[in-house]
Amino acid sequence: VICAVILLVAEGSLKAQFSNWSLVGSLTASGLPAAIYALQNSLLQISYKNLDSLTFSILNQTKLLFTAFFTYLILGQKQSPKQILALALLITAAVLLSIGESSRKGASGGSSDYVLLYGVIPVTVASVLSGLASSLCQWASQVKKHTSYMMTIEMSFIGSMCLLASTFQSPDGEALRIYGFFHEWTLWTVIPVLMNAVGGILVGLVTSYAGGIKKGFVIVSALLVTALLQFIFDGKPPSLHCLVALPLVMTSIFIYQKYPYVDSKKKDR
Repeated sequence: VICAVILLVAEGSLKAQFSNWSLVGSLTASGLPAAIYALQNSLLQISYKNLDSLTFSILNQTKLLFTAFFTYLILGQKQSPKQILALALLITAAVLLSIGESSRKGASGGSSDYVLLYGVIPVTVASVLSGLASSLCQWASQVKKHTSYMMTIEMSFIGSMCLLASTFQSPDGEALRIYGFFHEWTLWTVIPVLMNAVGGILVGLVTSYAGGIKKGFVIVSALLVTALLQFIFDGKPPSLHCLVALPLVMTSIFIYQKYPYVDSKKKDR
């Protein structure tokens, strides 16, 4: 919220944005996506504890397909056959990267039914919710003409309220009441908080101007950047999976950008 307000002040549009603001418009554009993202994050936390990282990572990549599905359902945004091929290549790259980067084992040692109920189902539902929320944000910015910075402020505030409400009956909430919110914080803690805050704004801009599916390409490509930084700072060379996934991601992005869906009626004109 603070970062978005600063950016609005810097571009001189803070007063204009808030003069046209309304509670109904805010809840219509940002309320549902914010609540969905809050629920999605909670489901992911449950799944973390009951799946090994490989299974979790692979299942989590299905959110790209759900984003394509919901953008078609909500915005009528169709995909060309070659774009569908690009999505398939992207999923293949994501799976390869997940296999290459996975090393830790899941914490759950329960029965298969327990793992299904508290591991597989939560991450799958979270992937569906991620695709839905991303599509709703794209709808709000492109159809309702809601600006990215205002959506960031609204979604951050509403999402925070949802998370705070959930702490009343959670172990985290009990810890907050006993130790306080900033317990064991250091100056180093501020760095990832700020990075996530700025990253959230950038993701909002990408979703607004490029769409949720292209955001998915960026997220998967970020895994390649992570592998590169590990090599630079930790001396770990890229794995075979990374070397195979890199051309797959590059090819998928090229195909998706090069061959968009063209309405046959418009094409005939």
